[in-house]
Amino acid sequence: MSHAATAPTVRSATAEDVPGIARALGLAFWDDPLYRWLFPDTMTRRARTVRFHALFAGFAYVPDGTVDVVQEQVESPPHPVVRGAAWWDAPGHDAESRPSFLLRSLPHLAGLVGLSRLPAVSRYFARVGEARPNEPHWYLAALGTDPVAQGAGAGSALMRTGLERADADGLPVFLETMNPDNLPFYERHGFRVTKIMDETGTPTAYSMLRPAGS
Repeated sequence: MSHAATAPTVRSATAEDVPGIARALGLAFWDDPLYRWLFPDTMTRRARTVRFHALFAGFAYVPDGTVDVVQEQVESPPHPVVRGAAWWDAPGHDAESRPSFLLRSLPHLAGLVGLSRLPAVSRYFARVGEARPNEPHWYLAALGTDPVAQGAGAGSALMRTGLERADADGLPVFLETMNPDNLPFYERHGFRVTKIMDETGTPTAYSMLRPAGS
């Protein structure tokens, strides 16, 4: 990480972190296969990806889920910066299915992806979600870091924090990724691919499970 005065630290997110979370994840994912599909216009994709993550962080995961951020103290001028975040759902919980989130987010989602595409996008995510286990588990909805923090252990620090919670509960962890380049990172943390959804015209989705205590 550049201009670091202290080592990055992981802590629980607050509402004040939403802009920083959105920026870090927007920078992490704007060129991801999922977001290339969601926002095909290269001129607006980065901004739309930031707005997308602000929507889900602010309306769903920070108020109703479990969100960790990795923070760096920079020097010029001295101030903390959110460099990455991980969004989790506890067993039996789904922050994205809460009526309050659905009501607040729908107009924004329609504006981001286009009203005419919204049904297809919804069907895609519903099909991806069919791979989630029926047994109790922790769900990793998103994990990403600002490119300036990548390679410095920020992503692994976020992952370890969540896995420690799951291990304390004696439960597996489930996630999906649409980027095959991410598979080695997740495999190093004990995940294995359980399903591949490869349908014409949509991003390939890799479902992954980490058994309890792996």
